[in-house]
Amino acid sequence: MLSRSAERLYWLARYLERTENTARLISATMHLIYDLPYGVEMGWHNLLNICGVEAGFYQRFKNPSEHNTTRFLLADTGNPGSLLSSLSAARENIRTSRELMPDEAWELVNEMYLYANNHLDSLSNRRGRAQYLQEIMAGCQRFTGFIYGAMSRNDAYRFLCIGRNIERADMTSRIMDFGSVLLAENRSHKMREYETILWINVLKSLSAVLMYRKQVRQRIKGEDVLDYLLKNPDFPRAVLHCLDEIAHCIKRLPNATALFPHLEALENRILAVDLRQTPPGELHALLDDLQTRFDDLHRRIAAAWFFDADNGEASMELEKAA
Repeated sequence: MLSRSAERLYWLARYLERTENTARLISATMHLIYDLPYGVEMGWHNLLNICGVEAGFYQRFKNPSEHNTTRFLLADTGNPGSLLSSLSAARENIRTSRELMPDEAWELVNEMYLYANNHLDSLSNRRGRAQYLQEIMAGCQRFTGFIYGAMSRNDAYRFLCIGRNIERADMTSRIMDFGSVLLAENRSHKMREYETILWINVLKSLSAVLMYRKQVRQRIKGEDVLDYLLKNPDFPRAVLHCLDEIAHCIKRLPNATALFPHLEALENRILAVDLRQTPPGELHALLDDLQTRFDDLHRRIAAAWFFDADNGEASMELEKAA
């Protein structure tokens, strides 16, 4: 496999995971905000902070209203992280990688893109937006399920798996950042009163409610939710599980030796975190540091396997290098 192809598959998986996570996050936030009474300090601006797009948003809009925020995150092609931009990039990547993927995979992504692009008018009302998000989430899950059942566990599959899990780990850590708001020592009385509902919605955004209850078997508490989402080795969207999946794939690729110490250090860092002893004021910095480490892991993966434009056509052939 050429490194150009490996990079396209890696980013295909990242873009589709980002598409699904954006849909999940907005869907969960919609339900959360509609369920809470007026006066609880939880609004659409929190969503911009979690997605890390505040600067880009305020260049275009002044008010983080429901309409402005959802439009910017879902349909604004000027926002490279919007759902439609991510889906468009995924479609282009799979279109140029069709020799490596079953035809049905291209059809699934293309149909999802056409649906997303042809139903933008439905985003203007809440009911239409909810249906739109459900269809996008179902489309992403159909693609993931199809790939799991139809692709050989070769290098192409491994780069898809690495891309999906590094994007998933990053988004889980961003959703955990809700905790820095929910656990803030100066949070209002109303916020404390509705805390359990807020944490349930954090779990719902990752489809983690049932698995959490089966594992923890106690009343839902913020510290336990954060610990579960960070360290559980079995839940597919927990950060540690994503790291294990990345390590499992990387160990089967050529030229991976230089990445092993970094993966081990990252895993040790996650296991050493004690969220029950972390002051709420330090939680945001801790998760920010984790996101920086995943970004560093991405750069190391790119340096090891992906096309380097500075070297012209000297792209590495992975199978020959093995």
